[in-house]
Amino acid sequence: MSWRISLSPVRKIVLAGNWKMHKTQAEALEFLKGFLPQLENTPDDRDAILCVPYTALGTLSKSLHGGRVRLGAQNVHWEENGAFTGEVSAPMLTEIGVDYVVVGHSERREYFGETDETVNRRLKAAQAHGLTPILCVGETKAQRDAGETEAHIFSQLEKDLVGVDQNNLIIAYEPIWAIGTGDTCEATEANRVIGLIRSKLTNPNVPIQYGGSVKPGNIDEIMAQSEIDGALVGGASLEPDSFARIVNYKA
Repeated sequence: MSWRISLSPVRKIVLAGNWKMHKTQAEALEFLKGFLPQLENTPDDRDAILCVPYTALGTLSKSLHGGRVRLGAQNVHWEENGAFTGEVSAPMLTEIGVDYVVVGHSERREYFGETDETVNRRLKAAQAHGLTPILCVGETKAQRDAGETEAHIFSQLEKDLVGVDQNNLIIAYEPIWAIGTGDTCEATEANRVIGLIRSKLTNPNVPIQYGGSVKPGNIDEIMAQSEIDGALVGGASLEPDSFARIVNYKA
């Protein structure tokens, strides 16, 4: 008699730095000089991603080619081309070696009119061209205080994920009140919300990150949580030593 053991897929660990509107090409290359040497002993099961401004994508693509750090963009349009001044398409990104793209970040939603409808269209366009989108969801301070956290996030997921392939997706839970404020969501509370997000997915193995004032000082506690599969890091990803410490968190 032969026995076949079925193992559940292991969720990927994904640690992504979102540089937002920071760093020139020269500054980006200088960052790599201090960052890459610190990843020589990083466990292979951790994916490190740098989501950088459009101007730095081509430069970093050449420097990162064949290495363990992957490249991400911070937005993508739903059309392949057209009269969309200031936008960038998925084919433009894949041509220069981009693998990931942030979609629906709270700053895009708040400052640039992003809606769940446009988020959905961007997600599907990214996937259609082989990009892996990082979908951002999260609540404001007012929504949390009103007890609307779960309802708001569930609504985002329901609208954003229509027709989206959950086998090629990363989700980042970013409580908006914790982004750039230094006010981090308690790790256990982030774990609870991320568990609820997972319960709404058709694929429970979608990696779900936490984002919001992630720092070297709290990454170990964050990554010790059972539901959290990584982090989407803002300010702390701008310094080589800081982001290296986050990628090399102590399990």
